Amino acid sequence: MFKQKLTPQQALQKVRYFCSYQERSHYEAAEKLYGFGLRKIEVEPLISQLIEEGYLNEERFAAQFTGGKFRIKKWGRVKIQHELKQKRVSSYSIKKAMKEIDEAEYLAVLQKLVAQKWKSLKGEQYLNRMAKTTQFLLQRGFESDLISKAIMAVREKETGTSK
Repeated sequence: MFKQKLTPQQALQKVRYFCSYQERSHYEAAEKLYGFGLRKIEVEPLISQLIEEGYLNEERFAAQFTGGKFRIKKWGRVKIQHELKQKRVSSYSIKKAMKEIDEAEYLAVLQKLVAQKWKSLKGEQYLNRMAKTTQFLLQRGFESDLISKAIMAVREKETGTSK
């Protein structure tokens, strides 16, 4: 499968470049090194060296990943946390990164997504509209209790009633 097995020094140079143009998790960097044909005994010291040199920083990665996925892709906390766990980021770093999401901004994004989806389903029956909107937002990783409140707010605004 490998074109050639790289020496640890050659692999280190390549992975430095890999980590320099985008934040990477420790797991991603290790997988890249394994892809170069290195063994665990060779990879672990290289990962330590990358951490010491500042190429890898788990907290920085988690914060950037969280901010980007929230602001650009409009993902909710649940999906972001799941993706970070997939990248084997520590619970501490995940919790710290989640605190970076401003609560007011989070709720505003959710409200905007609900309004857009609700409007796009105008011809649907009420229950279908609610189910499809809820499913859409659950897939985006938003919490179900927040989704329910946001849908009720949009519905009240649309009908002009409040309960």
